[in-house]
Amino acid sequence: MRIEIRQGDITDQPDIAAIVNAANTELWLGSGVAGAILRKGGATIDEEARRQGPIRLGEAAVTGAGKLPNRYVIHAAAMGYRDEDLAVPKKPGTESSAEIIRNATLNSLSSPIICCWIP
Repeated sequence: MRIEIRQGDITDQPDIAAIVNAANTELWLGSGVAGAILRKGGATIDEEARRQGPIRLGEAAVTGAGKLPNRYVIHAAAMGYRDEDLAVPKKPGTESSAEIIRNATLNSLSSPIICCWIP
């Protein structure tokens, strides 16, 4: 597997099969990066994601990319606000932890579209 790290507009990566969004466990696209994905990719991404939620902290879900130039959006649940999410240990003063981010990253990398996609 080849992993490439880029700096730039996540919604303007036409030669990338999938982009990853640091998501909440409900999989709602709100503000920040998720908001940019929603604005440029369209409501279908949000609708598809919400149908899959909620997921647990550290898990990942895959949707189509709507109007984005990619095939997929991987939603990596790195933060959450449900009672279940609040019970998970986090770094003091934050909504996440290194373990949650590690699990979300590993689950993003092991998603079926990454494991099975052939460029």
